[in-house]
Amino acid sequence: MSTGTINVAVENIFPLIKKFLYSDHEIFLRELISNATDATLKLKHLTNIGEANVEYGNPIIEVKIDKDKKQLHIIDQGIGMTKEEVEKYINEIAFSGAEEFIEKYKDKQGEDAGIIGHFGLGFYSAFMVANKVEIITKSYKDEPAAHWTCDGSPNYTLEESSKTERGTEIILHISDDETEFLEKGKITELLTKYNKFMPIPIKFGMKTETLPKPEDAKEDDKAPTQEVDNIINNPNPAWTKQPTELEEKDYASFYRELYPMQFEEPLFNIHLNVDYPFNLTGILYFPKMTNDMNIQKDKIQLYQNQVFVTDNVEGIVPEFLTMLRGVIDSPDIPLNVSRSYLQADGAVKKISSYITRKVADKLKSLFNENREDFEKKWDDIKIVIEYGMLTEEKFYEKAQSFALFPTVDGSYFTFEELKDKIKDSQTDKDDKLVILYASDKDEQHSYIQSAKDKGYEVLLLDSPIISHLIQKLESTNENVTFTRVDGDHIDNLIKKDEEAISKLSEEEKETLKTFLTDTIPTEKFSVQLEAMDSSANPFIITEPEFMRRMKDMQKSGGGGGMFGMGNMPDMYNLIVNTNHELVSEILHTKTNKKKERLVNQALDLAKLSKNLLKGEEMTAFIKRSYEMIK
Repeated sequence: MSTGTINVAVENIFPLIKKFLYSDHEIFLRELISNATDATLKLKHLTNIGEANVEYGNPIIEVKIDKDKKQLHIIDQGIGMTKEEVEKYINEIAFSGAEEFIEKYKDKQGEDAGIIGHFGLGFYSAFMVANKVEIITKSYKDEPAAHWTCDGSPNYTLEESSKTERGTEIILHISDDETEFLEKGKITELLTKYNKFMPIPIKFGMKTETLPKPEDAKEDDKAPTQEVDNIINNPNPAWTKQPTELEEKDYASFYRELYPMQFEEPLFNIHLNVDYPFNLTGILYFPKMTNDMNIQKDKIQLYQNQVFVTDNVEGIVPEFLTMLRGVIDSPDIPLNVSRSYLQADGAVKKISSYITRKVADKLKSLFNENREDFEKKWDDIKIVIEYGMLTEEKFYEKAQSFALFPTVDGSYFTFEELKDKIKDSQTDKDDKLVILYASDKDEQHSYIQSAKDKGYEVLLLDSPIISHLIQKLESTNENVTFTRVDGDHIDNLIKKDEEAISKLSEEEKETLKTFLTDTIPTEKFSVQLEAMDSSANPFIITEPEFMRRMKDMQKSGGGGGMFGMGNMPDMYNLIVNTNHELVSEILHTKTNKKKERLVNQALDLAKLSKNLLKGEEMTAFIKRSYEMIK
């Protein structure tokens, strides 16, 4: 037996490992199983190239709990180590920069340090939960096994072992304050979280398996059972295979494996597979979306060589795609000491660009192959596409060929198709193309109908970020403007050369306006007299496009905040049609009381069409209406 001191230049390395290297103690199991996997795959490689003259067989990794002894075992059948290799890889730990590390990170308790790739400290994460760690290992080479023991100080013992089978067993003597890691439920949870798709089978205990009944069994005979290894992982998940090897049912089955509590099927998937200039595989799924942009996030899982890292993938996946679901696996993504957060890196930007392009290409092919089906799915995917058009310039350019603009009547147009469709009827006298849209078919029905009566197309744009997207579309398309259909009366929304003539004289209009401003609350309504078609409504409430758009942008984040629009009281225009017979009646009615009743009734009807009549005002309107029909 030999004893010694681990070759670390400072004695407080173990407290640092416990406090600074990892933000979460539970990942020790991920690190140790990752090491066991590496050792097994190294042996496979050496046997494949003829450098290891041993039988590879069907190795597994086993995790065992001994609650009585307060021990956790991780056992592999991999490459193993000789005594000299233990000295080299465990005792020396390549820690030439220990002093600099200590100095740099001594004040950063709780922060993660980006050194795992430089110093290879994964094994030492065991000391976060154990007060003593043993390694019993036998190399594939014909040499004696070794037994290493360390109690969390720089001192260790190293002696020969009687182990005869190839591989390594790590024994963790769990600390008194970490006994949760001796619970079967906790270890099952961690294995499922981090190692669900590791490439080597992982055994954790046994399970009972039901066998088919014998042919001569009676109906009420119980089916036979047997105890089998409880393999907790799927070593060959769908994303590790070529797209040509998979059918739609395979993608659907893998989705259920990823999200066992998700009962809705995804709309479609995108298989990522690239090996140059970086290595990346994965499968992304488009689920059915809601208009809530936050509730959907953090459903994409990031893996590194089939080891789970995080479900916070911002930085690798463009932000607009974080609402998708699925898996991304790349050994080329730089990770910090706990493999939990991304470092700023040029490769990551390339990966993000690739994913953006791949998603755009898939959407384009879906659109081209079956436009009718794509249109049916539009409402479920539009929030992702619209968000991408806002935040990623390259995606915005590609989306021009598949982003859709639905009308209130259920027709769908690309932007170019829409412009071509409406250019003759909806170009105003200043040669500007006016695109009319509604956000709610029911609430804005009367305004929509007025536009349709003129032969205009009205889009239905109801996502929470549509005001932002409209701004972008207007800025990138010359002589194009979007106007919500209730932003003004229809003749003002798309001004033509012809101008309606008012039936009222200037003096009559002045008299009418004075009475209206005295009767109507001017803190909420700005009264405007307009000469319109006599069949148009007498009173029309509109909200100026700029004001309403800024408020919408404020609600969805940004835009209107700088102008204070989010806190401004609601202000509306009350447009009075001077050519309507009711307006003439109001003007010529002799008694003010009757005039007021007519104005209030007309105003309430206008409010009703705008969905502004509620509560006490609604009650008064109903009462007045009954009185007027007595």
